Parts: sequence; C-alpha cells; structure tokens
Amino acid sequence: MATINLTREGFERRISSIETLKSKWEYLGDKPAVIDFYAPWCGPCKMLSPILEDLSEEYAGKVDIYKVNVDSEEELSALFGIRSVPTLLFIPLHDAPQKASGAPTKQQLRTVIEDFLLKGK
Repeated sequence: MATINLTREGFERRISSIETLKSKWEYLGDKPAVIDFYAPWCGPCKMLSPILEDLSEEYAGKVDIYKVNVDSEEELSALFGIRSVPTLLFIPLHDAPQKASGAPTKQQLRTVIEDFLLKGK
C-alpha cells in the first residue's frame, strides 16, 4: 500500500474531527499511523519520501502512512503546531500521538514503528 495524501476532508474521515481535536485527541483509525507533514520544495522531505513509500509496503495492513502538504493544508499544519518540515506525527491506536521533526533514517523509523506504534500487538 502506498502512502496516502491527506486533505482536510480525508483527515477528518481517517484521523480525527478537527472540532474534536480542539478539546481532546480522538483517533478514528483502525491501525496505528504515521503522518508526514512535508513541503514539495523541501530537500529533506524529498529524501524521506521514498523511505516512507518503502515502509508503507513493508507495514501494509499494520500501519497506515499518510502525507500532508503543509503549503496546501495550512489549517492541519497549524493544528499540530508544525513549524518545520519534515515533521512526523506517530499515532498509536490507544495513546496520544508523538511528534518528531527532521528526516530519520529507515532504521530509526522502523524502531519507532516497532517500539511505539506496534508495541504489544
């Protein structure tokens, strides 16, 4: 499964209602997720993109991997306080999401997926 580009509409259908997020975190997904907040002009984002594509195939059916273009989805970026790109949001099924800025390696991402998102599965 390839990474999925999210717009506001897709975010509200797959991740959470924006209105709900203003008061509490309530995840709508049925499996853990990673959201890559990126910009098309960002060099590190371009380097991270194929890694996320590979991981979306590797973890197909276990973890959903999404992409949000910060230039076209400013409201979503502001909602999560995205100040630099790339920024990744790691969303476990039953805990609060965690945010990390920068472009991690594939192995670093695997470690986060295994130890944080899939722990106990």
